[in-house]
Amino acid sequence: DRAIPRSYRMMEGFGVHTFRFVNERNKATFVKFHWKPLLGVHSVIWDEAQTISGKDPDFHRRDLWEAIEVGAFPEWELGVQLVPEADEHKYEFDLLDPTKIIPEELVPVWRIGKLTLNRNPDNFFAETEQVAFHVGHIVPGIDFTNDPLMQGRLFSYLDTQLKRLGGPNFHEIPINRSVAPVHNNQRDGQARQTINTGRVSYEPNSLAGGCPFQAMMKEGGFASFEERVDAHKVRERSPSFHDHFSQATLFYNSQSEPEKRHLINALRFELGKVEVQAIRTRMVGILSQIDTGLAAAVAEGLGFPVPKAEQPINRSFGADTNPKSVQPIQAKSKIKASDPLSMQNTVKDTIKSRKVAALIADGFDGNELQAMKEALMQQGAMLKTVAPRHGAILTADGKAVAADFSLLTTASVLFDAVYIPGGAESLATLAGNADAYEFVNQAYKHCKAICSTGDSSTFLDNTFAGKAEGDAAVIANGKFKDSVSRFIEAIANHRNWDREEARKVPA
Repeated sequence: DRAIPRSYRMMEGFGVHTFRFVNERNKATFVKFHWKPLLGVHSVIWDEAQTISGKDPDFHRRDLWEAIEVGAFPEWELGVQLVPEADEHKYEFDLLDPTKIIPEELVPVWRIGKLTLNRNPDNFFAETEQVAFHVGHIVPGIDFTNDPLMQGRLFSYLDTQLKRLGGPNFHEIPINRSVAPVHNNQRDGQARQTINTGRVSYEPNSLAGGCPFQAMMKEGGFASFEERVDAHKVRERSPSFHDHFSQATLFYNSQSEPEKRHLINALRFELGKVEVQAIRTRMVGILSQIDTGLAAAVAEGLGFPVPKAEQPINRSFGADTNPKSVQPIQAKSKIKASDPLSMQNTVKDTIKSRKVAALIADGFDGNELQAMKEALMQQGAMLKTVAPRHGAILTADGKAVAADFSLLTTASVLFDAVYIPGGAESLATLAGNADAYEFVNQAYKHCKAICSTGDSSTFLDNTFAGKAEGDAAVIANGKFKDSVSRFIEAIANHRNWDREEARKVPA
């Protein structure tokens, strides 16, 4: 589910690598970085993601752009997990293994800052396409560890930017330029941006009065951490890196039932596309090392029993390596399940920046639409009108409201919820429109909140949503004020996943 997010604004950021914090006394502490979205972590479902890709291939970029344009600035809090160097080997996993997380139950995430995106780029190429991400771009107080993947990236990211951005002066491109002035001895070269003055490009010198000087450590100059090294330097991994399954098991055990169901279906889908039966069988055997129930459910969908894992499980090893020395080890995790790993436990107390579609046609109740719009806007959400056609749509008392979209130019997958205001003429028109039925049925299939404040018997009752019983995310035939409150609560809960098993919808 995390791989198909509802929005970039609803994604967590996890630091793959373990860095060091180094204080003024040269004392180091291991650190992992996190970005925690204030809107919570939310996803769409696979069928919905496929449809979104066709309806709006720029869905995520457009969502980010529009949120910033209307002032619903995306925000993430910067969190850190801190581990004293003395505790490097305290846990059953290796801190320097980039495939491992530190469960928050063992080391809490301390939130120390906030990132806010408060404007869109003026020029996408200049401000986004030319950004040079580089693991080696650090500031005093942060340093590297012996994470082997990080050590490789320190070289590869530099090579990438040298080629991608045209040469050694990529750090002078405006979007990559340091806020503080930087001086070095490299005056020339391809794509120089800075116009240097003076007669010298070296130090020490007398012609320029010795300027520029090197910055001392106490002045903010960079200095590498003084790490004590007393070991043999060999080309091999620590045995602690051979724990390939314990955290996969931890992740699976931490998921809610809907998330497990989505994961099983995703594996059935992907392996079902594999044409070689031996590969399917081998992969299910590997899944059995994570969780036997997971493997059994996937195997059932592929039409064969759970096989034994083929030996050796790890077939990737050097020419001179004994295969037995690199096989998976069975690490016993102190944590059986971790609540932060499940999106079910995320923030569900806000509808800020959520996008609600209002289905209208001529003769709709304009007062209900306006009251719902105001209630949603007070909570930070936005309401967009969707009608059978573009242009002015008349309310029941003859006022014109411009339709933001027609049923031809949008789809329910591009919204978080659906609202249907009253108005006998409007509901009768929608009841005669096949696209309107598809819009509501699709929203219901994707477990979204649906609210009707008019007579539901004309239109809503003829949809799958209208036939639902005991569904807290389908609100109809109630008092208007109560319906608004329940609708907002249902949107904040993101989805009613119980629908997936209760009723299959052919929308």
